[in-house]
This record gives sequence, C-alpha cells and structure tokens, in this order.
Amino acid sequence: MAETHGLMERLEKAVTRLESLFSDSHRSGGMECDGINGVNGSIAPYVEAFDRLLNGSVAEFLRHSKILEGDVKTHNEVAMLLKPISEKIQEIQNFRERNRGSKMFNHLSAVSESIPALGWIAVSPKPGPYVKEMNDAATFYTNRVLKDYKNSDTRHVDWVKSYLNIWSELQAYIKEHHTTGLTWSKTGPVASPMSMRSVLTSGSGLSPPPPPPPPPGPPPIFDTETAKDEGTASRSALFAQLNQGEAITKGLRHVSDDQKTHKNPNLRAQGPPVRSPTKSHTPSPTSPKNSPQQNHPPVLELEGKKWRVEYQEDKNDLVINNTELKQVAYIFKCNKSTLQIKGKINSITIDNCKKFGLVFDNVVGIVEVINSRDIQIQVMGKVPTISINKTEGCHIYLSEESLDCEIVSAKSSEMNILIPQDGDYKEFPVPEQFKTAWDGSKLVTEPAEIVG
Repeated sequence: MAETHGLMERLEKAVTRLESLFSDSHRSGGMECDGINGVNGSIAPYVEAFDRLLNGSVAEFLRHSKILEGDVKTHNEVAMLLKPISEKIQEIQNFRERNRGSKMFNHLSAVSESIPALGWIAVSPKPGPYVKEMNDAATFYTNRVLKDYKNSDTRHVDWVKSYLNIWSELQAYIKEHHTTGLTWSKTGPVASPMSMRSVLTSGSGLSPPPPPPPPPGPPPIFDTETAKDEGTASRSALFAQLNQGEAITKGLRHVSDDQKTHKNPNLRAQGPPVRSPTKSHTPSPTSPKNSPQQNHPPVLELEGKKWRVEYQEDKNDLVINNTELKQVAYIFKCNKSTLQIKGKINSITIDNCKKFGLVFDNVVGIVEVINSRDIQIQVMGKVPTISINKTEGCHIYLSEESLDCEIVSAKSSEMNILIPQDGDYKEFPVPEQFKTAWDGSKLVTEPAEIVG
C-alpha cells in the first residue's frame, strides 16, 4: 500500500502540473495553440462544465472510496493509475474477477458493470442513453449494497450515492453539450501537433511525444497513354462483334457428343470434377482467427459462508449438502450442468450460466438469475422472491408451498412459470410486452395483449 500511496502522490503532482500548463496556454495570447478550446484564449463552456463534473461528483466519489479502505480503495487507485481508458476499464473488470471472494464484491461489481460508460465519447448519435444503460447496470448491485449496509454503516450509503451521482451528472452534461455525440469547437483554430507539443514540453520533466510518421511515398507511375489506347481498341473490337447480329454465332465450333463430359463416361473418368468457382472451400486469408478460450478449473467449495460453484461443464450430479441458514450460493459460468441444493439456505445467485438446471429445497431470501440463458429452476419447498435480469429463457417449476412466490423480471425474455395442477404442471408465460397510458394523474402500465 505504501508503493501505491507514493504513486498516487506522483500522479496528483503530474495532473496538477498539466492543469497549470494548459491554463497558462489559454491565457497566453502569443502562443500558437491560443484559443484551442474557444476564441481568443477563452475556455469553451462544455470544457468548463466537464471540469465542474470532475471537481464535483468524481472528487466526492474518490473521497468516499478512500474512506471505505479495503478492496474498494485499491480498485479506485488501479483505475486512476492505468491508461488509456480502454486499459483502465479492462483492469477494473479484471480486478473484480480476481476478488470474487471479497466482502465488497457488490461494490466492485457496481463499478465494473458501469465503468464502460467512460467510452461514451465514441458513441454516436446518442451517448446519453448509453451512459444511462451503464448506470442501470450499476444500480442492480448498488441496491444490494444499500440492502446490506443501510442500517449498519452509512459510509457505504454515501459511497453509493456519490458513485451514482457521477453518471447522473454525466448524463446531464452530455444532454446539454454533446447530445448527438462528442462535439468540437467550430470557431477555434485546428489543433496542430506542434501546438500541443509546445504546451506539453514547456514544463520540466515532460518528454515530447514521438515525431509524426513520415509522409507516404510517391504514387506508382503508370503508362496512362498506352493503357488508354489498349482500352479504346478493345472496346472497338467488342462493339464490332456485337454489331454482327445473328452472324456472330458463325464463329462458334460444333461440339460432338463424344466430346461432352456428361455424355461420355471416359471423359468423366479422366479427372476429378471441377468445383464451382462461386463457392470458396478455403478460408479467407483475412478472416480473423478465433482466440482460444481460457479454461478454468471447476470449483465446488464452501468459502466462509459462500458456496462457490464455478466453471462446471456437463456435470449433472452436482449436490450441496449440510447447508446452513446463513450460507449463500453463487453459481458462475456453469454450462450444461445440474445442481441440487439440499436443506435451507439464505440466497442463491446464478450468473453467466447456459443450459443450467437448479433444484433446491428452501431459500429464505432471494434466488437471482443474471446474464444467463436457458435456465431451469425447480422449487421443492418455499422461496419468497425470484429475480430474473438480462436472461433469455428461464423456466421455473413452483411447488405447492411456493405458489405465493414473487417473480421480478427485467430485460429478460422467454420466461415461463409452471404451476402444479392435478399431478402435472401447467405453463404460464411471464409478460414481456407492456402498454403505458396517462390516466390524468399518473402513468398506468399493464401487460399488452398480443393480437394476431
């Protein structure tokens, strides 16, 4: 941590130095890059607004992150130390994957799921809704943080509010200054590499950027006159042949039956058939190669109070026994497998699984299905709530004791609830399409009936 703290101090000094250099460049009237952000050295309004966002919401979030300490502080420091933006996003997401056993896993997940919003500058024509979508992804996990710490530790509540406030203010900023995409100054001069280099190299300790690449070589020399003459002669000969009319067929040679491949078996035996030139039987040299998938060892273990079931493939005999009320189960990236959980457990989460089956006795909290496909769940006892989020295909078999279960779904499709009736199950689909109307005082939303 001492090394990280030292790097943070160095980074803050470098940022302070850069800000002062750019500030001096805007005030100086004789420099080449005068007016890059505005006119006559003034700073553009959208630049000032972005500075307010950084000095407001982002600064407050960083302050709350330092207060929480632990993995959240380290996660935040990694995000500040690495660049460019794409590498930072990847590192933040990898940090979350490496710390799945962390007590602050929901904190890390909230940041990891929403941090791609920093790429809004490359989204067009509507970057605002993209940031909102990332904010919704963070809300799913921040709600868990609020649920766990709302009545026990207000520091986590302040952290959640400060983090979500970043994306809310960023949406407002984009809506005001960059509604249809990142905009540039229309009246200021074009920023040249020399002007930017003069700003960056004016301070001590800053090395200049690499020189621009050499200009392209001269274009190839063609004998245009010769090519033109040959093209004219070819076209003249073609039109002369077409003008012959029906007489053009007199130059064709008659082919007898013994020279036709489909009528002479001896010709067919002389060589293999020629493949059609319209079908390619060899891979294109420019086609991208599929990167090999990284194989992870399967996991089925109890870590503290969490049952970890991860990377299981084609396993239909997975069983968890001797469960306790305070334990939770987290199932991650399991494909074509089936898990049975016996006894009573606090909660179950299914994340990034495909063609996965779950059978359990009793859950006192919630069963969550996230980012999955083709999931089947059978309830043998009771469960109060089942949540389905970003999932395609989910079949839930309820028991007689769990008919009062609440199903909460969002951004999901092909969901069916199977109710036991007369010794069999009757299937009821969960609505996916809704209609909303204004009744004079509020919006009223109800499932839409499909007419057809």
